[in-house]
Amino acid sequence: MKRKTKKALKQSILAAFMMAGILVIISLASTDWGKSPMGKQYAGLSEDVWSYKPVVETYAEQYGVSEHVDVLLAMMMQESGGRGNDPMQSSESYCGSRGCIDDPELSIKQGVRYFSHTLEAANGDVKLAIQSYNFGKGFIDYVKANSGTYSQDAAIAFSQQMYKTASDKSKYSCLRESAEQYDACYGDIYYVRDVLEYRKAAANDS
Repeated sequence: MKRKTKKALKQSILAAFMMAGILVIISLASTDWGKSPMGKQYAGLSEDVWSYKPVVETYAEQYGVSEHVDVLLAMMMQESGGRGNDPMQSSESYCGSRGCIDDPELSIKQGVRYFSHTLEAANGDVKLAIQSYNFGKGFIDYVKANSGTYSQDAAIAFSQQMYKTASDKSKYSCLRESAEQYDACYGDIYYVRDVLEYRKAAANDS
């Protein structure tokens, strides 16, 4: 009887340890800790992004957007987490297609330059400029012809329109289920929200 009791006790302890291990794995798997560009934890900017801050500051000064360095770093975090040779994902605005930039400094220079242009075209509306970095400048024209200022609804409506009229929908893939349910698979309809959350987290880290 005692042997059975000891065996049952050992089995219970083993099961408890296994359950604790599973919970730890699940917790780690669901936490991005600021290293995933699509993360939801917003734990701050990655070390890779912070390492590019001096370069971002240099080009931000050159293009007259020094007061938006925090936004630019947050955008880099959202775009790539600071990884790869095109950390600002600015190839499309540079050459019209993806993957033509393979130099991080050129990526940052072009990214800052393009942001400065969108900010000017948006008449200083930072949210509109941020979303236009993702959607393209056509979003600025769309907003000016409709609501006049950036809004989440405007981003969804523009994405829906662009996706609906796209000649080749296979070029686009919904980044999130919430976007797919709106049939808004052009760009990232929550780009502004996530960039601003990373900027907020960055302010706490700086």
